[in-house]
Amino acid sequence: MQFNEIVEKLKQGQSGVVDFKIKNNPAILTAASLEKAKENEISFLDKNSPLNLRNLIKTSKASALLLPANDNDIVEIAKKISVDWILLKDPKIAFAETLELLYPSEIKSTGIHKSSVIGQNVKIGVNVSIGANAYIGDNTEIGDGTIVHAGVVIYKNVSIGAKNLIHANSVIHTGSKLGDECVINANAVIGGEGFGFVPTSQGWKKMPQVGIVILKNKVEVGSGSTIDRPSVGKTIIGEDTKIDNLVQIGHGVTTGKGCAMAAQVGIAGGAQIGDGVILAGQVGVSNRVKIGDRVIASSKTGIVSNIDAGKVVSGFPAIPNKLWLRCSANFKKLPEIAKAIRQLDRRKSR
Repeated sequence: MQFNEIVEKLKQGQSGVVDFKIKNNPAILTAASLEKAKENEISFLDKNSPLNLRNLIKTSKASALLLPANDNDIVEIAKKISVDWILLKDPKIAFAETLELLYPSEIKSTGIHKSSVIGQNVKIGVNVSIGANAYIGDNTEIGDGTIVHAGVVIYKNVSIGAKNLIHANSVIHTGSKLGDECVINANAVIGGEGFGFVPTSQGWKKMPQVGIVILKNKVEVGSGSTIDRPSVGKTIIGEDTKIDNLVQIGHGVTTGKGCAMAAQVGIAGGAQIGDGVILAGQVGVSNRVKIGDRVIASSKTGIVSNIDAGKVVSGFPAIPNKLWLRCSANFKKLPEIAKAIRQLDRRKSR
């Protein structure tokens, strides 16, 4: 693809083209990081990149660069270098859009494999692909353009919208509902039974889990992640929420729109999570906790009580991030502080 073609495509995207220079109009074959880019490759500089990366654009061997338009120093450097470039409001989004251009998806509909098992009264839309050894239960609906890869198990009475991508060996349990354009990665489990047991004098009594899981449009679920159904009612994952690998979402949880959860997040049953919440790796959320819109929790935070909208929290139990940073800066001083306190106690006791 020629560089001028990329420019025209990005003008139609979300990255906000501000200016560009087409001098050499190179053929762009691949993309690479700024440190390793070479001829016929394109790279980018994020608007928040550190100084050592910013200096690389002066000597970059890339054939083209995506650069931040709101950085006057970068703009001045761009005017002096021979490399073709585009100035953008958000180069990172531009790089994502460029990758989509250079590496178009190879996943295509291939029809229904002869080894797949299709139950009774199953409704399958147009251009649906069902891979080898997949199982589709009775009374399930699969919308247009959905791709079901090999070994997927979809239980009965499941509703799946259009243009979903369900990767190998994932499982979707009875009654689950998926919107449009969802991605379920390999070995994920949607709608498995929640962890519900009642203690009795004879041991644990299992609480039947007869609720369902609902994924709204454009939800993505990472490999090995699980979203449990509740005993009654619904577990709901809001539109455009992105869930990383090995995340556990308990029964009856609800999330708002546009949330992001990194690997090994664990959310206990009944938690309510607002719009745009970001949970970094290994964050834990207690049952029935309410988290407001746009909350950010840093890695390993333990959220055991409600968090107001817009807060940034860290630590266990979760406290404001700035306070946590001050506390953590003093952790290594604790032995000295303890020693000083003991010395003061001895002086007082004399």
